[in-house]
Amino acid sequence: NGFKCHCMSESHQRQLLLASENPQQFMDYFSEEFRNDFLELLRRRFGTKRVHNNIVYNEYISHREHIHMNATQWETLTDFTKWLGREGLCKVDETPKGWYIQYIDRDPETIRRQQEQERKKKQDLDDEEKTAKFIEQQVRRGLEGKELEKPVYTELNRENEEEKVTFNLNKGASTSIAASSKTSSVLGPNALKVVEGAVKRKESAHSSGQSKEKKKKSALDEIMELEEEKKRTSRRDYWLQPEIVVKIVTKKLGEKYHKKKAVVKEVIDKYTAVVKMIDSGDKLKLDQTHLETVIPAPGKKVMVLNGGYRGNEGILESINEKRFSATIIIDSGPLKGRRVEDIQYEDISKLA
Repeated sequence: NGFKCHCMSESHQRQLLLASENPQQFMDYFSEEFRNDFLELLRRRFGTKRVHNNIVYNEYISHREHIHMNATQWETLTDFTKWLGREGLCKVDETPKGWYIQYIDRDPETIRRQQEQERKKKQDLDDEEKTAKFIEQQVRRGLEGKELEKPVYTELNRENEEEKVTFNLNKGASTSIAASSKTSSVLGPNALKVVEGAVKRKESAHSSGQSKEKKKKSALDEIMELEEEKKRTSRRDYWLQPEIVVKIVTKKLGEKYHKKKAVVKEVIDKYTAVVKMIDSGDKLKLDQTHLETVIPAPGKKVMVLNGGYRGNEGILESINEKRFSATIIIDSGPLKGRRVEDIQYEDISKLA
């Protein structure tokens, strides 16, 4: 024991000598370790949420092997918080309750995902503009060839006091018949022809109205088909849904969680999930890139996670291992009973 204490005393003295020779080197090393551990805890535990700096610090010092702030270049937590803001590592703001910090995620994968989101939004806006132009063209086609009908006004003249006055209410229909006793016998046979002509014109007008209605309906059908096709082919770069079973594929958490299954309990910002381990009951917060879907046995319930049937529950009917796809029967919503073939593994997952 004496020899051991003697060796430890010499080692301690040597460390003190090295520190006294270059104290700045040791302070920089401890400062870097403190900063990295603090930011890693902030990123992993709170993500990009705004949180009080004391909450993060208290959780940080709860670990037994943490670096003390006394060994760093910062005297107080406030100084460290201000430094994080000046370096652009976090968004910081002071309130009557103290300082709040918000982690800025500069991970290349996160930046790529944000750019993909913006590109998708722009594409959706372009699709909406195309649909609006298509509707405008259909309306313009419907108005082509039509001429505005203007009424023609004539004077009301009575040449014979005994003659009755009749009005022509239909354009092109000669229904004006003199009611005098002399002309009624002469125009008798022609009156039937006039009535037949009016009936034929009415039928032709009715048929033309039906054709225009069919044309309008066909244009509406085209729009609906366009929207249906857009919905069917639309995909998102996020797929997490509550109450689905997933498998952890990252090795950063150790062998305890690698390749183990969990249930998604909460989805945060579309790309992050709070999961509960099936075997141990532990709760973890993970990005979707660290997870993959789970395909159950045929006959079990699944949820569609992407594509036009996104959000619908279904029953797994069969699996095509060569094409890495499956066939399901939709079991919820207005599409209940529809059979969907060749849906990819990553677009469905087992329901808890």
